[in-house]
Amino acid sequence: MDILLLLGGLALILAGANALTDGAASTAKRFRIPPIVIGLTVVAFGTSAPELTVSVSSALKGSPDIAIGNVVGSNLFNTLMIVGCTAVFAPVVITRNTLRKEIPLCVLSSVVLLICANDVFLDGSAENVLSVTDGLVLLCFFVIFLGYTFALSFNGDADVSEGKIRALPAWQSVLFILGGLAGLIWGGQWFVEGATGIARSLGVSESVIGLTLVAGGTSLPELATSIVAALKKNPEIAIGNVIGSNLFNVFFVLGCSASIVPMKMGNITGFDLVTLVASGILLWVSGLFFAKRTITRTEGSIMILCYVAYTVTLIFAG
Repeated sequence: MDILLLLGGLALILAGANALTDGAASTAKRFRIPPIVIGLTVVAFGTSAPELTVSVSSALKGSPDIAIGNVVGSNLFNTLMIVGCTAVFAPVVITRNTLRKEIPLCVLSSVVLLICANDVFLDGSAENVLSVTDGLVLLCFFVIFLGYTFALSFNGDADVSEGKIRALPAWQSVLFILGGLAGLIWGGQWFVEGATGIARSLGVSESVIGLTLVAGGTSLPELATSIVAALKKNPEIAIGNVIGSNLFNVFFVLGCSASIVPMKMGNITGFDLVTLVASGILLWVSGLFFAKRTITRTEGSIMILCYVAYTVTLIFAG
């Protein structure tokens, strides 16, 4: 049964990613909204819905390791594996605006989480906890991010790069977006249920499940959407999807989860959080200093290897 859920979820994710990308890109073209804004909002929010569902449910059920590990692991998977795989399929061009503003904001989100989750080191507390106050602070950052994104759209500061976007009728665009989101959400849930069931039958700890299988499963929508977007010559939706999802995961998903119930960090360590910060810096540096704002196939391969090294370290350490 778990294997059927795994395969069925994967099929829904792939179909949903394709429909969502077409609908979102067409909507951007119709209303002359910069594709980066669509990637940072509609696509990112939709593909992060599995993370929101899993983390809030896990927090309420008393499994903070899965809730926090899901977000940290998903963001690592997004930054290293998804950007890496996308670049291997088709080199990703990053606009100046994204390089100067969105990626640094993504790094900032990881630093904020690192600070909020280090009560023992910073305050001398007995344990590291994401408190209700921390959750509200993260939600405040999320509101600021939303304000920035909409200002970017209305002021016309974003670089418009439509690529080969297929124009669809309005009703079809809406249908594709809603149908794609539904496929991504249900597919992500099925995949996570199947993967978690298999992992627990093998006796794997919740923190490792959260950081690897659950994180990878809930990030499959971002992986599928970004690769499809890159192959369809919409690189800004691909990179915007990753950045928007990372920001959404930290500021909104963890913000909501911690605001509902305080979450102990448990086996999610400083190593995991520092690795998260380092992955954002690696993405920034790759776009800033090499190949004229392009993540090349070589750089994408390096990112994939970094993620594999992290996962192997995590498994042996756990």
